[in-house]
This record gives sequence, C-alpha cells and structure tokens, in this order.
Amino acid sequence: MKFGTVEIDKAVLLAPMEEVTDYPFRKICKRFGADVVYTEFVNAEGLVRNSEKTKRKMYFTEEERPFGIQIYGASECSMESAAKMAEEVQPDLLDINCGCWVKNVAGHGAGSGLLRDLPKMREIISSVVKSVSLPVTVKTRLGWDASTINIVEVAKMVEDCGASALTIHCRTRSQGHRGEADYSLIPQVKETVKIPIIVNGDITSPQKAKFVFDTTGCDGVMLARAAIGNPWIFCEIKYFLKTENELPQRSLEEKIEVMVEHLRSSVAYKGERKAIVEFRKYYSGYLHSFSGASVLRMELMKCLEIDEVVETVEMWRRKAKS
Repeated sequence: MKFGTVEIDKAVLLAPMEEVTDYPFRKICKRFGADVVYTEFVNAEGLVRNSEKTKRKMYFTEEERPFGIQIYGASECSMESAAKMAEEVQPDLLDINCGCWVKNVAGHGAGSGLLRDLPKMREIISSVVKSVSLPVTVKTRLGWDASTINIVEVAKMVEDCGASALTIHCRTRSQGHRGEADYSLIPQVKETVKIPIIVNGDITSPQKAKFVFDTTGCDGVMLARAAIGNPWIFCEIKYFLKTENELPQRSLEEKIEVMVEHLRSSVAYKGERKAIVEFRKYYSGYLHSFSGASVLRMELMKCLEIDEVVETVEMWRRKAKS
C-alpha cells in the first residue's frame, strides 16, 4: 500500500473513532504495531470556528507517524478551509469521513449522508484534494442501505477526484454496526480502481484479517472496536500474517500494567475525573478472559480517582494469584 511517502505491505491500521482514538490510546496502539493511526472525528465547522476543543483533537507526536487527521462536514467551503488548517499541523495524510452512520452526522449531510448525494461528495473530495499538498484519503460504506449499494461507482469517483486511497466499511449506513460485514464486492472494487483499498468491519482476530487479505486482495485492513482495550491485536495480526501462528496470550500482569499505563496517560492528558469516567469503555477489553473480571469491572465503574482504580486492581490481582 503506497500513498504519499507512506508505503506499507499489508498494512494494519487503527480506525478513527470518536471518543476513542485520542492521543493516549493511539500511543498504546502504535507501540503494539498499528501501522497508521488517526484522530477522532474532527468537525470541519468546529475548526472553521476556531474551537479549541476541536483543534485539540489534531494534537499528535512524532512517534505516532504515519499519522492521519480525519475531517468531516457537509459544506465544501468549510471542508476546504478545515483541510488547510489541518495541513498546518503537518500530519502525513488527511482522511475525509464519508462513512459515519450516526444520525447527528449523517442526518445533516455529512459522513455517510454524502452517499445520498454523490455530486456533493465529489465536490467535497475534489475541493479538499486541490486545497492541500498532503495525500487525501476517503473512508466510506457500501451504500446508504441494501437497495442503494453503490461502492464500485463510489470507488471510481473517489479515484477520479484524486484521492490517494479508499477505506471501505463493509456495511451500509442503515446497518450501523449491526449484522455481518460483507466483503464480497471488494474484489470488484480492486479491479475497478488502482488506488489502495483498505477494508474495515468485523476484523476481530488475526485469522479474520488473513481471510480478508486472502479473499479480497485488499491493500490493508483497518481495526476499530476490536482494538478497544486490546492494543495487542495489531502485533498479533502481523505475526499471524507472516507465520500463520498465534502469539502466546498476554499475561494478567502485562495486561494490567498496560491498562494502568494507558489510564495514567489519559489522566495526564485530560485531567483525572474526565479521564477516569471516559476510560470505563476500555476495562472490558483489557480484562477479557480473566476469572472474576466482571466483578472487577463493576468495582472499577465506581472509581473516580486513579489511586482508587490502582488499589482496586491490585487487590483483585493479588486475589487472582492466591
């Protein structure tokens, strides 16, 4: 897979996810093998209004490269201005969100809402590509619903607009995250365009990643929910692609060590109370498969201070070892 100065064979990428792919989480995933990481969704209108909260989402460090900023919006003018502002912080690429399915995004003509207005999607992609010197990529879905699956047409349009790569979440907008991802059209997309194609959706294990590479001929796979609380999945996939063997399961001690490191980083980045509350989404992944983990998660949900979290985890760990 090659776009701009980025060249990676069988790339394994971390998907942009709202309220998930902040700096502390990206840093952990990068350390465990994510080839490319992205911001949370960056609202073009927020950037144009000079919102500090929105601009903060674009913060990154050199260790995260290759690094992408994903922007979304329904206005060609705002998207062009936002792209120029994003370029100023010097990421490796810009990604246009044409796939977010949630109502307050798609319902206002942004994200996957652009699948209902392909002329507008074309205008936005073309405008962004022309306004910056960085590689511009696009992330979208198979179509708006089962009766309007048009990904082959969309892929050709994306390439014609000058985009450097396309990521396809293999569900429709109407599915959201429901149902199984459908990879059957990816080979046809690959035959239609020359730009790299990245597949997203239901890639939850090394075996599934290999299946997707083998059956679709895609250039990369992108992980989303499977990485939450499980940053090791990136190195597990890469190892399996090379050897067809699985890495040993991570120990309880290592998972707890990384979990606490991740939490401390979040506290330093966001402040204690905000970080503790937002970190709750990660507990299930980090503690998955360990005996008594469900009880521990319930206790951790009550914690509001980092020392309380660490003490609760250590007490449970000592009991688990005894």
